[in-house]
Amino acid sequence: MPSRSDPFDDIEQMFDRLSKQFADIDPVEFGSGLTGPAIDLRDEDDQLVVIVDLPGYDAEDIDVTLPDERTVHIAAEREREVEHDEGIYVRSERSHESVERSVRLPDPVTEDGTSATYENGVLTVTLQKQHPDDEGRSIPVE
Repeated sequence: MPSRSDPFDDIEQMFDRLSKQFADIDPVEFGSGLTGPAIDLRDEDDQLVVIVDLPGYDAEDIDVTLPDERTVHIAAEREREVEHDEGIYVRSERSHESVERSVRLPDPVTEDGTSATYENGVLTVTLQKQHPDDEGRSIPVE
């Protein structure tokens, strides 16, 4: 009589196959693309340019960081003083807003030469790509 396989082993194998299929998906990109601000990422030979729509924010409300050489993180937060005129507000949702987005970059970048500008609700972040000679830093030995 043939032996039946253990159903729990079958389930574990199925999860292993699913994990391998989703291994190349960046979870930051997958999750934040649905809720974060819209972005464009442009490759311009020696640099990468990230363009982000952030309408209604001031430049000092925006924080751009490089957590590592392949990720740029953009966060914006603002508080608004809402003046309530005469009348009764049934709902008021415009007092505090924040958005954030991390973008996985196709090439490693360096902090040197990085710049960010904000104009008419559009943030433009220019990141310099690392060159092969930029990969390590020489540490003098005394």
